[in-house]
Amino acid sequence: MSRSATRRTLSALALILVSVLSACRSASPAYQPAERGGRKPEPEQAAIANMQMAIEYMRTNNLGKARERAERALKEAPDNANVQETAGLVYERLNEMPKAERAFAAAVRLGKKDPDIMNSYAGFLCRTGKAAAGEKIFIEVARNPIYQTPEVALVNAGVCDAASGDAVDAQRYFDRALAIRPNMPEALLESGNLALQRGDAPDALDFVKRFLAVNQPTPEIIWLGFRTERKLGDSAAAAGYARRLQAEFPNSVQAQALRSGTDR
Repeated sequence: MSRSATRRTLSALALILVSVLSACRSASPAYQPAERGGRKPEPEQAAIANMQMAIEYMRTNNLGKARERAERALKEAPDNANVQETAGLVYERLNEMPKAERAFAAAVRLGKKDPDIMNSYAGFLCRTGKAAAGEKIFIEVARNPIYQTPEVALVNAGVCDAASGDAVDAQRYFDRALAIRPNMPEALLESGNLALQRGDAPDALDFVKRFLAVNQPTPEIIWLGFRTERKLGDSAAAAGYARRLQAEFPNSVQAQALRSGTDR
């Protein structure tokens, strides 16, 4: 796999983590602070608060604080499936895989196959080299009638396949996601990346234009536009994307890659 394809895959796998964190946070009940009389919050409430703080620390890459909060939550509510799920994500980021595996297994058991938790576990499997098992779970999640965003599970299945080198099946999943939600930014971006990877720059550019017509720009899509126009030989259009990347996302890894001459 080329360096650019590896970076694309890592970016896509990060997408799984972001979607998991969003689902975990939205699924969590609001934390009620202690009353002024000094009464301490119930352990379950305290655990949820610590879980949410662990998620926020993960978002800012403060993994030491994330671990501290996740482990507090585990002590307060070890039977809470979302707490176990969050601990699994934290341990994974810390590369403590046995702990992560145990936490995810507990989350799946306690959650009784909750589709959000299964989606999270499938992402873990994909990111740890168990693509076939992860893909199978993503498909089960997408077919679950109570899961309201099957297109997310389908994109995750596609990302999983793409990471394992199966671009054909990956595109099939992205196409299925786009059939459900034609403007889905993640599916459009990943489809464009696959098109450029297989050498079809015109198709990649079409996905870039479709994305930008209906979604807010991201550094990933602008970077794809830059590389695609360069592949097509349109230096003026490529320069336009480069200017946008530097002006709108100057601190992004893509802008840094542009400044360093990566992929030139």
